[in-house]
Amino acid sequence: MRKETLSLFLKKQRKIYGLSQEELSLKSGVGLRFVRDIEQGKETLRMDKVNQVLQLFGYELGPIKI
Repeated sequence: MRKETLSLFLKKQRKIYGLSQEELSLKSGVGLRFVRDIEQGKETLRMDKVNQVLQLFGYELGPIKI
């Protein structure tokens, strides 16, 4: 069983809440480019900014067993 990636999770949450990428960037206080980078699966991201986005949905980054 494969874990859901951050990019898929964020896309799913954004769509559940009916937000465009632009709206998500404005509401979370990060740039549109950053939202697009997450959703495209960029491997190097600032954790504080990722948490800033996830916080809108009641989540934060944490360790997972691989």
